[in-house]
Amino acid sequence: MKITEYIAVLRENVKQARNQGKTIVLIPTMGFLHYGHLSMVEAARQGDEEHERNYIVMSIFVNPLQFGPNEDYDRYPRDLIRDSRLAQEAGVDLLFVPSVQEMYPEGESLTTVNVTKVSAELCGAHRPGHFQGVATVVNKLFNIVLPDVAYFGQKDYQQFIVIKQMVKDLNIPLKIALMPTIREADGLALSSRNSYLNPEQRKQAPVLFNSLRNAAELIQAGERNPEVILNTIEQRIRNESDGQIEYIEIRKAENLEKVEKINGSVVIALAVHFGSTRLIDNIIVEV
Repeated sequence: MKITEYIAVLRENVKQARNQGKTIVLIPTMGFLHYGHLSMVEAARQGDEEHERNYIVMSIFVNPLQFGPNEDYDRYPRDLIRDSRLAQEAGVDLLFVPSVQEMYPEGESLTTVNVTKVSAELCGAHRPGHFQGVATVVNKLFNIVLPDVAYFGQKDYQQFIVIKQMVKDLNIPLKIALMPTIREADGLALSSRNSYLNPEQRKQAPVLFNSLRNAAELIQAGERNPEVILNTIEQRIRNESDGQIEYIEIRKAENLEKVEKINGSVVIALAVHFGSTRLIDNIIVEV
């Protein structure tokens, strides 16, 4: 596995791989890797253990543009030595670890990408500017790497919808692949921010997925009223944890539009604070 912080070096290596007829795969991350990230590498490497078909680029970049002034940019967990080992063991070909200076030479990006509507509510309503920062850095990565396919995790479902809309609207020639959320044995979605939880918060946090799974069962059993489902989730979280609910929403899975009655494919998404730690999760239900 090669490691570089320089755009020019990355482009040269990607060019060589493309000239060899390989498919360029991009897996964007902010590092502090967990099995959710590594499972994407495994999926891309499946059937290609000799690295003959796919060239996998993983980026690690904690993007300042997507953090608000009172958020956790400075304390976001970072461990490049550990991440490099995990990435190499998983089968990454090139690890791209740019500095902020490399990505934003002027100290800021005078050009930004703003995907309206799908970024306005849910997490977007509580993190102003977040998805503009996400869309901008992901668009930069697409332009730097020129991948054929890029992998994103379902845990950050709104992010996936924002990126999918950006790719469609800007006619970016690549495929976006949605990969399933990877969970701990007790259901908690893997997240780099789980490291912030104290033991009691960690014990309580699985209530998020348990409440979502219970909601999905109610829908499958015939409940179609969103308010009933939302109230059920809220009561369980309040009864079984000290978590402070930021939002619980049911939206159309395709475009995050509001639903008056549950039908088709819907996503139930939530954000809950455990102390200063903000956790998100979701479940997709087909009816």
